[in-house]
Amino acid sequence: MASVCQITGKRTIVGNNVSHANNRTKRKFYPNLFVKRFFLEEENRWVKIRVTANGIKTITKNGLKNALKKAQTKGRIKTY
Repeated sequence: MASVCQITGKRTIVGNNVSHANNRTKRKFYPNLFVKRFFLEEENRWVKIRVTANGIKTITKNGLKNALKKAQTKGRIKTY
């Protein structure tokens, strides 16, 4: 399974480790992902989502139903 947030779309990015001698080696920056269950009150059921900490803040701010609809229109999730 890919390291991608289903709400915000954040994914792994690539950068460099830079040593004291300014040598550069490739490294990866991983998103802060959690597998979290949310209760969808409109449908009276639990939904399991792979989401970042920033995605949890988005769900808290906008509401679960709105966040899921927006993610579905952007193609991040198929069904919920």
